[in-house]
Amino acid sequence: MIIISLALATLFGEDAGSGGAPSDSQAAGWCWCFSGDSLKGWELVEEYEYAEHGAVEVREGCIWLEAGQPGTAIRWTGNFPKMDYEIAWEAMKTGGDDFFCGLTFPVGEQALTLIVGGWGGSVVGLSMVDGEPAVENQTCRYVDFELNRWYKMRLRVTKECIEFWLDDERLVHLLVADRRFSLRWESEPCLPLGIATWRTSAAFRDIRYRLLREGGGGP
Repeated sequence: MIIISLALATLFGEDAGSGGAPSDSQAAGWCWCFSGDSLKGWELVEEYEYAEHGAVEVREGCIWLEAGQPGTAIRWTGNFPKMDYEIAWEAMKTGGDDFFCGLTFPVGEQALTLIVGGWGGSVVGLSMVDGEPAVENQTCRYVDFELNRWYKMRLRVTKECIEFWLDDERLVHLLVADRRFSLRWESEPCLPLGIATWRTSAAFRDIRYRLLREGGGGP
């Protein structure tokens, strides 16, 4: 059974600045997309490769996505900015051998998917950049992920660049100018914002976002 709720704030925070990992002390301005006890504001994705999805439930203050055949995904139904925002969350891989977090997100009028743990369990990167998937473009990084360990993740999207931090390490810094962004067809049902796993089970918590500039790329 999928139980679904939402707690949102509407304040604006400060830009954490380029280069270093954003600080947890900059807590003002976050809009919470997950209350910890239900999934209101989210819906199950059942199209395309998610028709044979695994179970989705909320327990212990987390969203649990069981492995699908091949995918399991949920998408956000509330307002979400298209540009000049950060989204932060924690994710834990609990089983499987492919990506435990595929975050589809807007970049202005385009979109990308952040893959965490893909292509056998270790690839981190953005799909698609100039028509190339995460494993084949300049954002590709390799990380040895552990089962049942929480990872802090934060993604920043601005008109200048896209950045991604895993714990306190910045793994992605991609300049936006003259780039073409698109989605693999499997990710299209996750628009405008979605979380997916691929033949893999995972848990998520503390999902939140904030605008970096008041009025910039608003919902």
